[in-house]
Amino acid sequence: MVRDPASASTPPPSHLAEVAALRERVGDEYPFESQWFRAPAGWMHYVDQGSGSAPLVCVHGNPTWSFYFRRVIEAFSKDQRVVAVDHLGCGLSEKPQDWSYRLADHVANLEALILSLDLKNITLVLHDWGGAIGMGFATKHPERIGRIVLGNTAAFPSPRLPWRIAASRLPGIGPLLLRGLGAFSRAATTMAVERPLDPLAKRGLLAPYNSWQNRIAQWMFVKDIPMGASHPSYAELVRIDKGLAGLAQKPMAIVWGMHDWCFTPAYIPEWQARFPHASVYPIESASHYLLEDAPLETLAIYQRFLRSVP
Repeated sequence: MVRDPASASTPPPSHLAEVAALRERVGDEYPFESQWFRAPAGWMHYVDQGSGSAPLVCVHGNPTWSFYFRRVIEAFSKDQRVVAVDHLGCGLSEKPQDWSYRLADHVANLEALILSLDLKNITLVLHDWGGAIGMGFATKHPERIGRIVLGNTAAFPSPRLPWRIAASRLPGIGPLLLRGLGAFSRAATTMAVERPLDPLAKRGLLAPYNSWQNRIAQWMFVKDIPMGASHPSYAELVRIDKGLAGLAQKPMAIVWGMHDWCFTPAYIPEWQARFPHASVYPIESASHYLLEDAPLETLAIYQRFLRSVP
């Protein structure tokens, strides 16, 4: 059901109760105050910590949530504003069962949230699907973007689909594995890292995805990977790719976990072709979840880059 975004100011009690239970499982690893934005299809959760005129906006992918950026929030909100969003269906946001979960609609949600907060001179911090979603916003509003930090992501069509992702898209099998067994999020806790996750980190990454209903976004994100022109999200991805030229002069750091089997290092030259002035920072000890594998090294790179480009 599509709701009127002006009809209420807080999520329904049932959702707040679920959020409280999720926070109990996550514990002190995620101590940030919850903020809420009413998107047309449901309540979006986000973190808004610190203050300043050049905010960091952190945009996650699948199957993570704003918890993935917890160390970024903690490290940078002491001196500047950090906003980290949970897409609809993810994290502490509502998880509507009858929404599209298309790329263009995720972009529209992020756009509505950022415009409602009137954020300017933004540093985008993007990971996984956050690359396409965040760049979807940036290509519409380049005047609001100051800097861009990328980590193991894409915002352009790719001819390559890893077999593990392709298998997850199979009708019948895909929903059973992803929504029924939670195979996608559980597998990521071992396949997306080079070293074993801390038990608290693993619990936090998995906490919001504890049932068939709560895993809907994981299945829908996998389904929404556009591998050809007939796919409903292909035109939006092409629009974003074409729009990247309007951002080519923005300072960019490409920070990459070099052992990622999904977003392999082969994506780096694709980004460099579109952003020839970008600085590249390979992290040899990290895989896809580079903020879990090499948090200190990754945060140090972020800090050096932000200091070098005021």
